Amino acid sequence: MISVQGLTKNYGATDAVRDLSFSVDRGEVVGFLGPNGAGKSTTMKILSGYLPADAGEVRIAGFDILSQSLKARSRIGYLPENVPLYPEMRVGEYLRYRAALKGVRSRRITEKVEDALELCSISHVRNQLIGTLSKGYRQRVGLADALVNEPDILILDEPTIGLDPGQIREVRELIKGLAKRHTILLSSHILSEVEMTCSRVLIINKGQIVATGTPAELRERSGITLSGSVRMEIQTADRANSEAVLAILQSLEEVASASLAEGIPSSTTSTSSWTRYEIIPSLSSSSSGDPRPALFEEAVRRGWKLRELSAHESSLEEIFTSFVDRIPGTPKGKTPTKELTKL
Repeated sequence: MISVQGLTKNYGATDAVRDLSFSVDRGEVVGFLGPNGAGKSTTMKILSGYLPADAGEVRIAGFDILSQSLKARSRIGYLPENVPLYPEMRVGEYLRYRAALKGVRSRRITEKVEDALELCSISHVRNQLIGTLSKGYRQRVGLADALVNEPDILILDEPTIGLDPGQIREVRELIKGLAKRHTILLSSHILSEVEMTCSRVLIINKGQIVATGTPAELRERSGITLSGSVRMEIQTADRANSEAVLAILQSLEEVASASLAEGIPSSTTSTSSWTRYEIIPSLSSSSSGDPRPALFEEAVRRGWKLRELSAHESSLEEIFTSFVDRIPGTPKGKTPTKELTKL
């Protein structure tokens, strides 16, 4: 549905995008990630027809975005970061106006507006002035605007920016529902949001794609396995017993190191309790970096009572940083992880 080949865009002497190539297939929800100045928003503006490229080719649903601009843009619903709404118009009035601008046939405008209102859960504010709406509802109106002409492709630039946690959750669920009917390219600076919403991720840095794949595929290619952590909870009689178990864990071939988790009392107690251990796997063992099978077998052999045996899987933030830090010229320790700003 989206095909990008050799895309290049310069701002004076600065290369915003350099020889960028990627594709998004029908029905995919793809996350578009990158640090400050990576070229995300520039790319999305070019894809939506708002900005011309200096070189390269972009095809939307088979139409060239430059030579067949109207046909290409008719297949797109675009939600920019800052939604350009008319505060003096009422929600329903605004959507009817936008539907007409987008070429929806007069006899179908009412139907399409009603569908968009219902899909975005804003039917009850249809007669309210846009300027009186909260940030979350204005974002929903912008999304309804993107949907009102029933496009094949949705390009969403920071759809949850400025929303509170409850609103973010609502918009996330809405996007998941839209994925059943639309191909979606989603930019976000909240990496956990992308991980929960997207089936595939594109990571861009310095105007080039540095990695692409599902979160699981990127996790494998990044070289990060369990992020060096396995959590194990065992019932122990007292502090001495806890330390005896710790010594056994540390002696296992599959374990590089083990320690008592924070919060374990230092004094000896006669009351049995659950003791938590943090375990770093030995990558040189035959367990391929996952010591859980060996730990479970040891617990069974020694009659330990287990309440937890879990791996800390690497987060998308860690994966993102591992790929970005490989690019020459990216300062170590300077890449934000929890929230990424954008160009």
